[in-house]
Amino acid sequence: MHIFTYSQEMPPAASWSLPSGPSAAPRTGPEAGSGGGADAISLGRRVRHLRKAAGLTLGELGAAVGAAASQLSLIENGKREPKLGLLQQLAGALGVGVDVLLGAEPPSRRAALEIELERYQRSPLYESLNLPKIRISSRTPLDVLESQIGLLRELERKLNEQVATPEEARRANGELRRMMRERGNYFPEYEAEAQKVLKAVGYSGGPLSQHLIADIADHLGFTLYHVGDLPHSTRSVTDLKNRRIYLTQNQRSDHDPRSVLLQALGHYVLGHETPGSYGDFLAQRVATNYFAAALLLPEHTTVDFLQQAKARKAISVEDLRDAFAVSYETAAHRFTNLATQHLGITTHFQKTHQSGIIYKAYENDGVNFPMDHTGAIEGQPACKAWTSRAVFDVPDKFSSYSQYTDTVNGTFWCTARTERSASGEFSLSVGVPYQHVKWFRGRETTARATSHCPDPACCRRPPVQLSENWAGNAWPSARAHSHLLAAMPPGAFPGVDETEVYAFLEAHSGA
Repeated sequence: MHIFTYSQEMPPAASWSLPSGPSAAPRTGPEAGSGGGADAISLGRRVRHLRKAAGLTLGELGAAVGAAASQLSLIENGKREPKLGLLQQLAGALGVGVDVLLGAEPPSRRAALEIELERYQRSPLYESLNLPKIRISSRTPLDVLESQIGLLRELERKLNEQVATPEEARRANGELRRMMRERGNYFPEYEAEAQKVLKAVGYSGGPLSQHLIADIADHLGFTLYHVGDLPHSTRSVTDLKNRRIYLTQNQRSDHDPRSVLLQALGHYVLGHETPGSYGDFLAQRVATNYFAAALLLPEHTTVDFLQQAKARKAISVEDLRDAFAVSYETAAHRFTNLATQHLGITTHFQKTHQSGIIYKAYENDGVNFPMDHTGAIEGQPACKAWTSRAVFDVPDKFSSYSQYTDTVNGTFWCTARTERSASGEFSLSVGVPYQHVKWFRGRETTARATSHCPDPACCRRPPVQLSENWAGNAWPSARAHSHLLAAMPPGAFPGVDETEVYAFLEAHSGA
């Protein structure tokens, strides 16, 4: 997590959903809704503004267009849209073109406030709160309008902080993965930004040293500080006011300190702003992870390394890890970035906990990952026959384990290894369809398994003999983790204590 700035200024316009059901402003006539994107509220306020600017009463304007004053009042209050003929007559009587009445911009600041307040009051959320409505008229004081809108904006902000439910998070992650699959997990815009930075500091090849990373921070105008009191909910904190990046002094971490720093710099280089939704937060995390990997394993040198390995039919994630002095997980991720774009190889990746639960996953090769109704893979149990599960039972923990797996979607070859972390043991698995295995070292393995998932009889339903012996006679005490009952942490940066971060920056600002 990387904290930049928390903007307390609210957006200039409401983002609550406009009413679309019975609570919406009624529409009349076949032309209703054909106003080029203008809605009834905006149109009505524009008519009122132009009528008053022309010095006309409702009755006088009604006489000019052949409509009752009560009908015009409904139009001005956004409760009815005029038919095309009446719209043209109104434009003529007010001395403007129809396009002016249908303009997107409110005619005045007051009109903009009236429109925003009316939209708030017609939103389904406002209705659900059972709040009394304010009758908006020309006599409503401007400061009342501003006060009400300020309160509603703040209420909206507070409510939006709480909407990142686990289901919404899974759905957002599923959408993000679909986008990554469509692009082959390759982002040329991030590659280009990384290449600019590397060129600026004179990178010539090989692993990215700590000294060169410090040069990158200096080139971007940041000073590095290693502290012992970094807020517990963060991996780094960036102070944009004083151009400082704070990192922990603790060497016992599951994260490569180089990656943590490069990700913090990535937010700055990629121009990120405070995320407005959980989807934005996830997308920014993917972007900074990609940017950091593109610095640690630069595109041109990494592709050259992989193409040479392909020519020898000896592609290996372990070799890639060793050549650039990165973690196995970083090397595996980077392989998925470049394999399809530069090698013509489709692939998949898994990070699976020893319990069998998938923590991270990516695929563009058709492998049948388990997923829920939202399209989320994370949190689902991997098939027990897959390489990502079989590797936990391999005695040799220092070498990669390779296996062929026959699935309902074809045969896949996978290579995996296990790593320990504070959260337990994980397997990291990279796989390809059978037609691509000829390019990889480890293809000579004789290990083979068959998976019938998602058929429950494959590995989720106990064998008949076991069920007959033990069904009704087993009562396990489950590990009920408290986080399973918790909602998603609120805030623009989920799980980060804003007060703790600000107090940390205040304490260090004079250092």
